[in-house]
Amino acid sequence: MVEDIEQMAFNIPDSVLDDIQQNIQDIIRNFDVPEENKLEIIQQINFMYTRTKYLSMTDELTGLFNRRSFENTFEKEFLRAARYSNKLTLVMFDIDHFKQINDTYGHPCGDYVLQQVSNAALQTFRKTDTVFRFGGEEFVVILTETDIQQSIIPLERFRKTIETLGLKYQNQEISVTVSVGACQFRNEFLTKEDYLQKTDQALYEAKNTGRNKCILY
Repeated sequence: MVEDIEQMAFNIPDSVLDDIQQNIQDIIRNFDVPEENKLEIIQQINFMYTRTKYLSMTDELTGLFNRRSFENTFEKEFLRAARYSNKLTLVMFDIDHFKQINDTYGHPCGDYVLQQVSNAALQTFRKTDTVFRFGGEEFVVILTETDIQQSIIPLERFRKTIETLGLKYQNQEISVTVSVGACQFRNEFLTKEDYLQKTDQALYEAKNTGRNKCILY
């Protein structure tokens, strides 16, 4: 039952979830039952609500924020950069030849690689940066208060970190690299979709000019 409710909640806006939670609590407080029972029910609802919100914004496999979370965060950062001229760099990266890893070693190995790359990203980027699993083997990072020149060092550090991970899965050594595209916010981007598309072009160029490299726009 809890799982069914969680799945239904994934597509409900956070503001609506907040209203539902508050309304349920108000109804329970008016029940003609002992006060300690009311508190227990409210605690259970709050736990389920918190878990539901967490799962709705988190990728289950990697523990990173998911695409829904990215859409919410990116819109806020895009509007903030447009209004206040804040420095902002958007990064997209994906794992090179990931299909080949799945085909050669199996999907459980692919999942292992996704988890290890995600962990490396969390360890490499700043706490003020946010890493998202965008879909499949593709990831997005929002670098706040960072222009494109300032992004060079952390992006190259991350690329080299992945290149030298030295992963092993069931005694099989697995070589992994990533291609990285990054783009600094500019006033010419009228919509966040324009900005995302330009960053995706940078990633596309990285993948089509040899992979295992960073392309900065």
